[in-house]
Amino acid sequence: MISINDRETCVNRALTVILMTLLLDAVGMSLVFPILPGLLRELAGADATSRHYGGLLAVYAAMQFLFSPMLGALSDRFGRRPVLLASLAGAAADYVLMALAPSLAWLYVGRVLSGITGASMAVGTACITDVTPEPDRARRYGQMGAAMGLGFIAGPLIGGALGEWSLRAPFFAAAAMNALTLALAWAALPESNQNRTARLALAKFNAFSTLHRLRGKPPLLPLVGVFAVVALVSQVPGSLWILYGQDRYGWSAWVAGLSLACYGGLHAVSQAFVTGPLVARLGEQRALLAGMAADGIGFVGMGVAVAGWMPFALLPLFAVGGLALPALQAVLARQVDEQHQGELQGTLASIASLIGVGGPLIVTAGFAATRLSWPGSVWIAAAALYLLALPLLFSRRARGA
Repeated sequence: MISINDRETCVNRALTVILMTLLLDAVGMSLVFPILPGLLRELAGADATSRHYGGLLAVYAAMQFLFSPMLGALSDRFGRRPVLLASLAGAAADYVLMALAPSLAWLYVGRVLSGITGASMAVGTACITDVTPEPDRARRYGQMGAAMGLGFIAGPLIGGALGEWSLRAPFFAAAAMNALTLALAWAALPESNQNRTARLALAKFNAFSTLHRLRGKPPLLPLVGVFAVVALVSQVPGSLWILYGQDRYGWSAWVAGLSLACYGGLHAVSQAFVTGPLVARLGEQRALLAGMAADGIGFVGMGVAVAGWMPFALLPLFAVGGLALPALQAVLARQVDEQHQGELQGTLASIASLIGVGGPLIVTAGFAATRLSWPGSVWIAAAALYLLALPLLFSRRARGA
């Protein structure tokens, strides 16, 4: 029989390793951001850079949509640890492939592989859910966001510095980061899923069937709709921040990287020290509304900002906006039993990835169409999208959740 102290030690070790895994994964992923436009100019030419930038984001999201439910279901059946280890190993190999890519086609192949193996977020969320009591989950999800935020501080700065030496160097550094993460997880990550009794039905491998099964969960469905709105709005800064800053304000690569580092730093502080207390004080639903309101105000500010320092001044609003997702994840996690958390997280990751397929293409195309007439209109439209979430959040079925 496992003692209480032994169980607490196991839980703390799992939390530490998962948070470190997400931190290093974020560093590895964001290392390549500052140099990707330059690499695309080298492989595809300056005229095609924007198109292929959006295309690479869309390909990655498409693979995430198709394969996240499979990886989530596999983690329910066989455990979180083996799925996470396989994902990290695949990501390390993928970055080496992209570092050596001789052509644009190979870069796309690399993004396909990274999308297939990129299960660390969904499986990591399921691990956290496994070992965390329900009242503490929003705080833990906030800590996950903080770990990712810290990774996005260091990653762009390191990638920008390495990119001054070689456009390929950040990819090798990202591979090394994933290899380090793999070694850490292999040595120290315990298995968190102790109830591996979920049946491995082939239908669970079908991304579209997971969305179809949501119809059988009435309280969950409108909340998933809110999640979809939040994911859709997040495509704007995710796809446009660097391109918009350089085109609108004339940011250099260093300033663009610095802005990402500041964004990640404030986001990490907010997630680590603000999310838990505010969710406990306000409740999950009101914290979600506060996060969407802060984010929306920040988006409007970006739409009307005319000087390069103004986005920096708006970063605190985006940091508070980070309240929305952890609060929403906590509400969603309460709607399913412990044996199906991996499937839920995989389904949510699939929805976000499906939106991520078209999102970058739509956002970059919208910016290209309005950059001469009203370049900030994309940000204003994104703020308005949050209004779509309110009827879903306050619907009768959602209130029964």
